[in-house]
Amino acid sequence: MNHTLLFEKLPGDWRGTCRTWFEPGQLADESELTGSFTPLLAGRFLRHAYHGTLQGKPRTGEETIGFNAVTKAYEASWIDDFHMNYAIMFSQGPPMERGFAVLGAYDVGENQPRWKWRTVYELTAEDQLLITAYNVSPEGMEARAVETHYRRVATRSSH
Repeated sequence: MNHTLLFEKLPGDWRGTCRTWFEPGQLADESELTGSFTPLLAGRFLRHAYHGTLQGKPRTGEETIGFNAVTKAYEASWIDDFHMNYAIMFSQGPPMERGFAVLGAYDVGENQPRWKWRTVYELTAEDQLLITAYNVSPEGMEARAVETHYRRVATRSSH
């Protein structure tokens, strides 16, 4: 799916379930989540804002998503009051058949090797979106970290 079509399909309000793992294979939390995708700059970018809880505490975050026409890659900036509570993560990556995948890196401590964070956005049906994020250790071991299953509750114009 090309980015123009994807950016026309995503705007609107979404509701779903977010599952979080802190250790591989050990589900730490499953909670409700609401989100919205809003077109920015005449639909050239999307703002994804979300609100929910994590282990009973409020959680909120935002992403700005774009498609770089020169590199033919998606780009995203992400802030979140839990996962990225001290920094902005910048990610980029290729289009996929029903969405895209981006890869970024984050700091875990001073003088520590950076970890990577791979996020896959997949429009699994017209009104269903699956966002899956994976932690990638400095050694390259990948483990599912966050999985959001969204269902559309309202649409918005992309202009």
